[in-house]
Amino acid sequence: MAATANVYLDELDAFTYQERLSSNGGMVLIPAGAIEQHGPHLPLNVDALLSRRMAGATAEQIGGLVAAPITYGYKSQQRSGGGNHLPGTTSLDGSIVSAIAKSLTTEFARHGVRKLAFINGHFENYQFLYEGVDLALRELRAQGVEDLKVVLLSYWDFVDDNTIAELYPNGFTGWDLEHGGVLETSLMLHLYPQMVHMDRVEDIAPAQLPNYDVLPVRPELTPASGCLSSAADATAGKGEILLKRASTGMASALQKELRNDQR
Repeated sequence: MAATANVYLDELDAFTYQERLSSNGGMVLIPAGAIEQHGPHLPLNVDALLSRRMAGATAEQIGGLVAAPITYGYKSQQRSGGGNHLPGTTSLDGSIVSAIAKSLTTEFARHGVRKLAFINGHFENYQFLYEGVDLALRELRAQGVEDLKVVLLSYWDFVDDNTIAELYPNGFTGWDLEHGGVLETSLMLHLYPQMVHMDRVEDIAPAQLPNYDVLPVRPELTPASGCLSSAADATAGKGEILLKRASTGMASALQKELRNDQR
């Protein structure tokens, strides 16, 4: 069986990149992560690592290329990421996240990319990525570029109800409390087991947070571990299932939206 071609464009030389871009119809996927605490058992770069590997698994199925990840993300929110006050979390203002998305969109358009996707791995990024892409498309259209299409995806949106029932037999707390929980820990156990310390997992009840935000943040509302649910049930096997099903779902969506129109 032939080896799968390297899909990570930052690991290619410039001329191979240009050749691959020409042959795949100009399709690039941009991972978007964050540097954010994920409790005592996971590293700070979980979101960057997982968005890159999710993008890679997706690109392998559709012939796309994967750009270097956006490593930093928007401010961690207390109700979805524990909060920006926690140690190690290093965030960008929303305007900067949007500016990065705008710049990358226009840069890849300059390369000849006409099928672009952002693979988001940090909940708080999404609307700022959207804003940056929207501004870039307005600018590009004013310059006469009318044929660029961009899709924005968050990988957890492609974990279907059947998979949730299979992997969370004791009940699912919801994506907003999955920070540092079963999903991310299982994926890390599958992809980067040497970076996971299951002996440090705190088997806590799901966080009890209000359905509104308070500023300044009240640190006492966040569990001491920084996690919003327990990762005790995480396994590498669950991570393998999550990677396969989420990437397959994203590949299907991108094939539908960015289908090859070359003759």
